[in-house]
Amino acid sequence: MAVSMQVDIVSAEGEIFSGKADMLFAQAANGEVGILPFHTQFLSQLKPGEVRVKSGDEEDSFFINSGVLEVQPHVVTILADSAIRSKDLDEAAALEAKQRAQDAMDNAKTDLDIARAESDLIQALAKIQTIQKLRDRLQKTGMA
Repeated sequence: MAVSMQVDIVSAEGEIFSGKADMLFAQAANGEVGILPFHTQFLSQLKPGEVRVKSGDEEDSFFINSGVLEVQPHVVTILADSAIRSKDLDEAAALEAKQRAQDAMDNAKTDLDIARAESDLIQALAKIQTIQKLRDRLQKTGMA
């Protein structure tokens, strides 16, 4: 029997994923991490980006805008501010959000305006990158 771990991804809207997994990849504060069963315990902030959950030949992909990753030997929990399945991301909306954020940066008058625009830009770019990664994986598997 293969060794697996419980993965729970929860956002303010509710649970988005709960199930067994062989491996998980996430965008932690200091870079991408890969988590296997029996991984050492740790806690990390998450940056906006993709979370991939692998179980056998199946792989689920999610976009997390920010949150916290908690790793226990048999349980990985992601508490996200918001989360969405990557396949449900809207590329046109992400490109529009990127443009709005760039315009806001150009027109920013205060440090707070700049900080908000930078945060919006980071999230829009992370969504676009997640969409591109998903598209690339689908093309490699011949599913696109």
